[in-house]
Amino acid sequence: MSELPFDYSQRLDLHEQIVRIDKLREEGLKFAAEQHKLAAEASKLKWDRWLAPLVLLASLAGGLVVAIVNHVWQ
Repeated sequence: MSELPFDYSQRLDLHEQIVRIDKLREEGLKFAAEQHKLAAEASKLKWDRWLAPLVLLASLAGGLVVAIVNHVWQ
């Protein structure tokens, strides 16, 4: 015997199910877009974390070169 209720065919509303599936699909697409956006932002933040030390090292190296050149030419 079937586990389905006797009035299952009357309860089945295909239009309602299609609307529900469409809404779930839209939510899935929005979620995927947000995930891509957050991944790009995380990548940018990872690069920004290394940018400050690189700028510091470059400015220290430039200052050292200027100090050496200034000392040699005097």
